[in-house]
Amino acid sequence: MYEIIYKDIEENEKYENTIKTVIRKCYEEEKLLNYNLIITITLTNPENIREINQKYRNIDKETDVLSFPMFEKEELTKKIKQKEFQNEDVLGDLVISIKRVEEQAKEYGHSFERELSYMLVHGFYHLMGYDHIEENDKKQMREKEEKILTELNIRRNNEAKES
Repeated sequence: MYEIIYKDIEENEKYENTIKTVIRKCYEEEKLLNYNLIITITLTNPENIREINQKYRNIDKETDVLSFPMFEKEELTKKIKQKEFQNEDVLGDLVISIKRVEEQAKEYGHSFERELSYMLVHGFYHLMGYDHIEENDKKQMREKEEKILTELNIRRNNEAKES
């Protein structure tokens, strides 16, 4: 389902627990649990994400999350519909700047868990072929993101999950 890579940051069980919960919910929501689709999630620092952004997107600045899908939306939809994923296949790669997640959580006034969860869901839907360039596409993507976060009870402006 996923692989976590730490690049120049310390391993963290809390990150891993959040990733496990959120990615599983995304797979469940999109009915991908029975497919052996792998996401590689690299957790890193701003310097590394800037370097990756420059190398692969020719944009010389740091960002919060980068998504590298393996399929176009139509191709992925067709493969899922026709159950073409028999063996392990890569859905794509996500690269997340943990420092940016921390900064944005403070900036937006919510928990680190909420911000990391949002980055994961946002990146996941980019891997599924969604984007937010056109207003209609943005609306569709945001609705999917919010549905996942709401179902996990990860809300804005509070301490995330209620016990």
